[in-house]
Amino acid sequence: MEEGVVIRSTGSWYTVRLVHGTIIDCRIKGQFRIKGIRTTNPVAVGDRVRVKDPKTGNAIISDILPRNNYIIRKSVNLSKESHIIASNIDQTFLIVTVENPGITTGFIDRFLVTAEAYRIPSLILFNKVDACSEKGRKRLDFLLENYTKAGYRCFEVSAVRGDKIEEVRDFMKGKSTLFSGHSGVGKSTLANAVDNNLNLRVGEISEAHSKGRHTTTFAEMFELEFGGFLIDTPGVKGFGIVDIEKEELAHYFAEMRPHVGHCKFNNCMHINEPKCVIKEMVAEGEISEERYRNYLNMYYDDDQNYRTSDYK
Repeated sequence: MEEGVVIRSTGSWYTVRLVHGTIIDCRIKGQFRIKGIRTTNPVAVGDRVRVKDPKTGNAIISDILPRNNYIIRKSVNLSKESHIIASNIDQTFLIVTVENPGITTGFIDRFLVTAEAYRIPSLILFNKVDACSEKGRKRLDFLLENYTKAGYRCFEVSAVRGDKIEEVRDFMKGKSTLFSGHSGVGKSTLANAVDNNLNLRVGEISEAHSKGRHTTTFAEMFELEFGGFLIDTPGVKGFGIVDIEKEELAHYFAEMRPHVGHCKFNNCMHINEPKCVIKEMVAEGEISEERYRNYLNMYYDDDQNYRTSDYK
């Protein structure tokens, strides 16, 4: 029995890097699927695992060691199931574009709330800033103001032109970083710009639909030449939140969290209660009205909004 880290998941086979550096392909024991794990993938990239018979050619993942954290979302195809994107992450980079493809704050906020719930720091990378129209630039400025004000570090990057790539690289040194976002936002191109030894396959935007084509079809972890790891993931169309209680939701909005508990009522849900500090801050412009609307959508579990309207 040996331990290792899952660095690739194709659904039926898992690639594991053992502690001494050997990379092997493994299957999983059937019982993983009947342990009440309500996910489409019982084993995720980033999982630390125990491997049985690693030298026989019939290696089996027998155990998953406790996870420090993970990013999970509602499965698009199986609404009663969830999907673990990756586990044991030091930080996430949410990569978004304001055009080709567009983005909604509903998608951004659902991702950020999930990361906050598992105490995973998030940075927002606004890619393709070199190709913004005048309208796109206004939208970009609005989003930058909103999310910087909410407490998130934001970068305007261009994988093509090289804008801010050095700063992005500095933030990744020595850490395990998840790249996530819609298809077509340039995750793989950006990864190649950060470390040109990766040579990940990149795709193009469909001109007919302004939508990204999937070039990454499964999650994979790559070791970076400057130290650390990058987890590249398939593009996602929607991000449904999982296992977050309504009473806890405001705690996962970074700008709301310091003020939770200061309302007139201890159990205030910040919806229609009197003397609510959060609502007062929204009215005064100290908390983004758009972020607050997304809070309400999540509170009422509005699944119509987790598939973003700008990206279809």
